[in-house]
Amino acid sequence: MNAPHTHINNLQAARQLLLEPYGLDERLLARVLDDVMAHQVDFADLYLQSVKRERWNIEGGLIKSGSFSVDQGFGLRALDQDQSAFAYSQQINERFLMDAARAVRTIAPPGGKQIQVNLQPTAPQAQYANVDPIDSVDTNAKVAILKSIDRMARAMDPRVINVFAMIEVEQQTVMVMRHDGRLAADVRPLVIVHMNVMVANGKQREMATTGLGGRYALEALDEANIAEELRKLVDGALLNLDAIPSPSGSMPVVLGPGWTGILLHEAMGHGFEGDFNRLGTSAYSGRMGERVAPKGVNVVDDGSLVGQRGSVYIDDEGEAGQCTPLIEDGILCGYMHDSLSARLMNMSPTGNGRRQSYAHLPMPRMTNTFMRNGDLVPEEIIASVKRGLYLATPGSGQVDIVSGQFTFQSALAYLIEDGKLVAPVRGATLTGNGPQTLSQISMVGNDLALDPGMAVCGKRGQSIPVSVGQPTLKIDNLIVGGTA
Repeated sequence: MNAPHTHINNLQAARQLLLEPYGLDERLLARVLDDVMAHQVDFADLYLQSVKRERWNIEGGLIKSGSFSVDQGFGLRALDQDQSAFAYSQQINERFLMDAARAVRTIAPPGGKQIQVNLQPTAPQAQYANVDPIDSVDTNAKVAILKSIDRMARAMDPRVINVFAMIEVEQQTVMVMRHDGRLAADVRPLVIVHMNVMVANGKQREMATTGLGGRYALEALDEANIAEELRKLVDGALLNLDAIPSPSGSMPVVLGPGWTGILLHEAMGHGFEGDFNRLGTSAYSGRMGERVAPKGVNVVDDGSLVGQRGSVYIDDEGEAGQCTPLIEDGILCGYMHDSLSARLMNMSPTGNGRRQSYAHLPMPRMTNTFMRNGDLVPEEIIASVKRGLYLATPGSGQVDIVSGQFTFQSALAYLIEDGKLVAPVRGATLTGNGPQTLSQISMVGNDLALDPGMAVCGKRGQSIPVSVGQPTLKIDNLIVGGTA
């Protein structure tokens, strides 16, 4: 992998792509914000973005489609207390920028003050390599990776009857200027290799899905990495061919490490986001400093992890990616904030102001959210269960963010009897309430893992890349719906 980012390289790259082709510079951007601040707004920021994206997929041994797209534009925002005025355009030029300034400033009356732009802000720690994943590997090599996935999967077992794979690579360049003079930029690589297999035994068919990805060069995923994940995928699909009907009822559930952290993310993580707590709609509102989980449970959101899918060098408001403790030894100790929720709750921003694109408003969003290690070995946790369920891989689910009520299907699960995994089961669904589930965690393993790099978070119509994770853990009581 290439050398890590430096802040000045980010600014130079952003200038060359977002400003110089249109005859713009930072002085013009400052003038745009000066026009906004001529009114008594509380906060204003200008977000410029360019995204290049390339995608190829294979199905049935044939390359089905390929695409390449470029999108760019700016979003200008002004805040008056908790009210937002927002304008955006695909045209990055002086006329549209000044028109946007005059539009958004009307949220507040005239009589503001000018800004001073800081051209040398403190550079946060780099989270990913300075590499363009689109240009670093040519088209023929990308297609060759897809053909290799198809070939390897079929060679693993004759019951593999179809393979779908997709490569998506992205390079995103952003620049943020704020009314307080902060100027920051980021160049964000993103790679994902999505894999799906179908297996059959007579008339019975099963499918399984996985993927690999993160903020690094495509060549960082060598054939050995892909083959290892593909082996797990095929094995999981084959196990489901022989799965027995899932039991049903209230029972202890053991969640395996890694991808099962999606349950933590959805059913509990959103409840720690600042906007829900500011509005009093989260189950965790007003509970700072209270016990929300047993001792030994520690949860963080960490945007500073190197190479992870949810990592951010800066967030979409110019704050550095950072580690934010949410639960320490069972005690609620933090929320995730953007500038708006932090200002209105008299707290500090946490680097969680994120948006899907220049055409969307930022809001508090997770980055890499996970539970830290405990001190138990996974086998000890499984051995403690007389009869229950082991969830290895979750499937789709539904969550009410406000109440934390959730229902998740299983993609790969096992029946536990007398402390042992005795058989794979099909048709299991897990139902519970996020805060109650958090309080029922009784054992935490020492095998923390993050998902392989394909998690996407949706909130208010916006989708962004994230990572989830956890060690093996035991929940004493969940409602399991099944067919048995």
